[in-house]
Amino acid sequence: MNVYGVIMAGGGGTRFWPLSRQNKPKQLLNLTGKDLMINEAIDRLSFTAPKKDIFIVTNKTQVQPMLQATHGRIFPDHILAEPSGRNTAACIGYAAMQIWKNHGDGIMVVTPSDAFIRETELFTKALEAAVNAAKQNKLVTIGIAPTYPSTAYGYIKYKKEEKVQACPVIAFREKPDADTARSYIDSGLYAWNSGMFIWKVSLILQMFQKYLPDIYVNLCKIGEAMGTSDEYNVIEAVYPLIRKISIDYGIMEPCAADGDVLVVPGEFGWNDVGSWDMMDVLHQTDDEGNIAVGDTLSIDTKDTTICASGRLIATVGVENLIIVETKDVVMVCPKERAQDVRLIVEKLQMERRREVL
Repeated sequence: MNVYGVIMAGGGGTRFWPLSRQNKPKQLLNLTGKDLMINEAIDRLSFTAPKKDIFIVTNKTQVQPMLQATHGRIFPDHILAEPSGRNTAACIGYAAMQIWKNHGDGIMVVTPSDAFIRETELFTKALEAAVNAAKQNKLVTIGIAPTYPSTAYGYIKYKKEEKVQACPVIAFREKPDADTARSYIDSGLYAWNSGMFIWKVSLILQMFQKYLPDIYVNLCKIGEAMGTSDEYNVIEAVYPLIRKISIDYGIMEPCAADGDVLVVPGEFGWNDVGSWDMMDVLHQTDDEGNIAVGDTLSIDTKDTTICASGRLIATVGVENLIIVETKDVVMVCPKERAQDVRLIVEKLQMERRREVL
């Protein structure tokens, strides 16, 4: 059975503004110093699904930069354009319908475009175990062995079974408060939800029909138009009508309640690098806890992340800051407010400052 890769790459990466913009979001940035995040995602996934069978789902405004970024890695017609963002259920359903109509059944491996993974070999082994489990007509996800009681991630409660790589999922839990997160860690029965999914194409379409029938109807309309001269017009008309819901809420949670979901717990240096305060995952700090990218000069500076794109950034006597410079913007915030960078983007949108979005 063929294995197909699907990379979800439609996000805006607003918490990495001002480096991340609408036409060049986080997945199109080189944050590690090695390659663009989308290309690192493709290369990792290619050990499980051949590059000729990897698809990317992205917003239509990002298609051209995505084509340029991935040139020579995947087929241009495997970049699927969403007319508007409709959350992960629509994204995954669209890709599943595309594969089903053009290639038939197979195993579909879905990953985000912007996670950092340190150990590719261990990641590939986890996906291999998940693919084998998916062949048994189960929905499979990858869980991350938690290293601390994070309140930033969702959790998966599962039943541990000896000598079994894919364990039954009991329930999905939303992002907890600090006390709840600690209780999860202490129990040893939880994994972080990585947002990676593995299943047969035919099975996930059946689950759409069962649990999200309204979305399934719209996906079928799109599927019927695929390969015809009317495909573009139908997608433009129908896709924005699809209800916004995540695959976790819409399918994974009810399926877990029915005993149809398995999780492969993995330890491969995964991190969902979602904001500037997590750059220490990608870069080593100096003796004072600073991260410096680009032309910087620091005196009596501690625990500060500095990212210079063109000009020198010089600091004296500051600590716990994030400082980012681009050709048209300088952004400064305390590290503990890194998640709130998205609020800047929201205000700029309200003020229609499109030139810096």
